[in-house]
Amino acid sequence: MPNQKLYILMISAHGLIRGHDMELGRDADTGGQITYVVELARALGRNNNIAQVDLLTRQIEDTKVSPDYAIPIEALGPNARIVRLPCGPRKYLRKELLWPHLDQMVDRCLHYLRQQGRLPDLIHSHYADAGYIGLHLSNLLGIPQIHTGHSLGRPKRERLLAAGRKEQAIERQFNLSRRIAAEEEVLVNASLIVTSTSQEVDDQYGMYENIDPRRCRVIPPGTDTSRFSPPGRKSVDPAIQAGIDRFLSTPGKPIILAICRPDTRKNLDGLIEAYGADPSLQNTANLVIIAGTRDDIRTMEASQREVMNNLLLDIDHYDLWGKIAIPKHFTTDDIPEIYRLAVRRHGIFVNSALTEPFGLTLIEAAASGLPVIAPEDGGPRDIIANCRNGLLVNTLSPADITNALKEALSDKKRWRDWSRNGISNVRRHYTWDAHVTKYIREINKLLYKERKRLRRQYAATLHPDWPPVPLTRKIIISDIDNTLLGDEQGLAALLQWLRIHANTVSFGIATGRSVESAIRILKKWRVPMPDILITSVGSEINYWPSLRPDQGWSNHIRHKWRREALAETLQTVPGLTLQPPENQREFKLSYMVTPEQMPPLEQLYQHLHQQNLHAKLIYSHEAFLDVLPERASKGLAVRYLAYKWGLPLQNFLVAGDSGNDEEMLVGDTLGVVVGNHSPELEPLRGLEQMYFADNTHARGILEGLEHYNFAR
Repeated sequence: MPNQKLYILMISAHGLIRGHDMELGRDADTGGQITYVVELARALGRNNNIAQVDLLTRQIEDTKVSPDYAIPIEALGPNARIVRLPCGPRKYLRKELLWPHLDQMVDRCLHYLRQQGRLPDLIHSHYADAGYIGLHLSNLLGIPQIHTGHSLGRPKRERLLAAGRKEQAIERQFNLSRRIAAEEEVLVNASLIVTSTSQEVDDQYGMYENIDPRRCRVIPPGTDTSRFSPPGRKSVDPAIQAGIDRFLSTPGKPIILAICRPDTRKNLDGLIEAYGADPSLQNTANLVIIAGTRDDIRTMEASQREVMNNLLLDIDHYDLWGKIAIPKHFTTDDIPEIYRLAVRRHGIFVNSALTEPFGLTLIEAAASGLPVIAPEDGGPRDIIANCRNGLLVNTLSPADITNALKEALSDKKRWRDWSRNGISNVRRHYTWDAHVTKYIREINKLLYKERKRLRRQYAATLHPDWPPVPLTRKIIISDIDNTLLGDEQGLAALLQWLRIHANTVSFGIATGRSVESAIRILKKWRVPMPDILITSVGSEINYWPSLRPDQGWSNHIRHKWRREALAETLQTVPGLTLQPPENQREFKLSYMVTPEQMPPLEQLYQHLHQQNLHAKLIYSHEAFLDVLPERASKGLAVRYLAYKWGLPLQNFLVAGDSGNDEEMLVGDTLGVVVGNHSPELEPLRGLEQMYFADNTHARGILEGLEHYNFAR
C-alpha cells in the first residue's frame, strides 16, 4: 500500500446538508443520514491517513430554504468539505423526484474531479440515489465504490404493503421500483457494503438477489461525545428548559423523550396510545416529543402533515394537555441540551419506530447518560447489547411500550446503572474515532486488492498504470475497419505514438461493429484495448476494462426510440434485408442494401414520419443502412464525451474513412480522412479543420496527428 494519503469522495444527493445548525426532521429527507455523512466526513478529515474528503451533494437555490445550501464549497474542518453541484432544477426537491436528474449529477461530478487534478482513491455513496451516481462514476473512472444504504427499498415496500397500502399508490409516491433496481445494480458493482448492524446484512440486504455477505462489513456509526455528554454539574440552558416546560402543568416530573421525524414509520401514534391509555404512567412522567421543526403544520408536506394532524388529534382524544410537550422550533445545538434535561429529571428515551435499521438517537441518548427503550429488531439489538442501558420492546404493541416505560422508570438504582453503562460503553463502541479506525482498516485492505486487480486488467492496454480518461487533455477517436486497421506497419507506428503520449492523450474507437465484434477484431490485430469504445454506429459507449455501458448515454438516446415499430415498418421497404442477429442491438437496426431498389433516404424519412416514427438513417459504403435513435451517432457520441469529460471539441482528433464517420468528422473536432476513404466523404474536402491524408489507414492517422501538431 503506497504511503500517499487518501482522497475520499463521499456522495449524498438528497436532503438539506450543511455543517452547522442541521435542520434534522424538517422533512423525511433530512434525518439521521445527514448527521452520519457530515460527522463521518469530519472524522475522516481529522485522521492522519486522509488527505482530503469531499462530500458531494446537490446545490439548492430556493427562497424556501436557507441560502447556505447554495454555497458551492463549505469547510467542515481539517481536510473535509461539502461540495455542492447544480443538478436538475434549482429548487429543493424531495428524493423521489431526483431520479431523472441523476445522470446530470454524474456529469457534474466528472467535471468537478477533472478540475481537482487528482482522482479519488475511493467513492463512498450514501442511499440509493447516490449509489446510482457512485456506480456510474466507479465504472467510468475505474475507482472502487463502497456503499451505505441507510434504508432500503425492498424492506420499505414490504412494510407499506403489510400496513395495507396499495402497490400502485406506493409506487406513485416513492418510485420504489427504480430505487430497488438501482440498489440491486449497486450490490453487483460495489466493492464493499458498509452496514451498521449484522441484522441489516441478514434481514434487510438478505431480501436482495445480488447481495454477497462476504462484501459486507458491519461498522457502527459514532456519535460526537464532545456534543452529547452527561449534564454533570452544569445547569441546562434555561431557554431550552423554558421552551419545553411551558407546555407542562407539572414540569419537574421525569421526561419520556422521543426525537424523530414526523414519519409513519416512527410510530408516534403507538407511543401516544401507550402513554395516553395509562393514567398511572401519566402521573409518573411527562411526554416530550421533538418531531421536526415546523412553522405551520398546514404548509408541511402531505405525509408529515398527516402524521402531525393525527398526533394532535390523539393528544386531544386522550386529553394529554399539560402532560405533553411538542415544541415547534429547535436547532441541532439544542438537541444535546434536551437530552441532558431528560437526564436531570431521571427520564427515559424511547424510540417507538416500527423498525429501526440503526438508531443514531439511541447512541446520542446513551452518550448523554439517558437510558433507552427501543424496538426489538434492527440496530437497537446490537446497541443495547453493547451499551447495556435499557430495554428492547415490541413496538407494534402499545401495551408493551407502556409496560416497558413503567418498568424502566420504577427502579432508580437500575436507572443509574443504565445511565453509567451508556456513557462508558458508547465511548468504547460508538465514537467516530473508533468508526474511522475500522473504516480505514477495511478500505486499506480493499484498495490493496483493487490495485492488484487493476494492474492485471490494464496490463493489455496502452495505459498499464491507471485509466487516463478522467485527467487526460486530449482524445483520439478512430474508426476501426479501413482506418485504424489495414496496414500492420502503420498500425505499429501509431500504437508506439500512443504509448509515448499515454499520459496526456487517451485513445478510443468509433465503429459500426458491436462491442463484442470490435474487441475480437482488435485482439486479432493485437491492438491493446482502447480507453473508450463507441460501438454500433454510436448507439453504445463503453469504457475499458469494465465494459459497462455509459448509462447516461443510453438514457439520452432512448428519446422517441420505438425499435419494434421501426422494424415492422421497414420490413416492407424494398432493397432492405436485415443483417444477422449479432448485428442488431437495443438501439440499432442494421440492414444490407440493394442500392438500385432502396428508395432515397429523404423518401424513407418521410415514410417513417408518416407513421409517427423517429430515427436516424446512416447509409454507408453503398451497401449498409443503420437505423439509430435520433440522438445517436458517432458524432453525437463524441460530443457527449466532450461534455461528460469537460474537454473542448478541439481536443478531439477523429479519423475515419466512410459515410458513417461523417458526422464525427465535421464541426469543431479535428477531422482526419485517411487516404483510402470512400467517395462519399469527398464533399468534406476543403472544410475547416478537415485534413485529407495522403497516407492510408493508420499511417493516415499519424499524418493527421503531425498536421495538427496534436502532441503539443
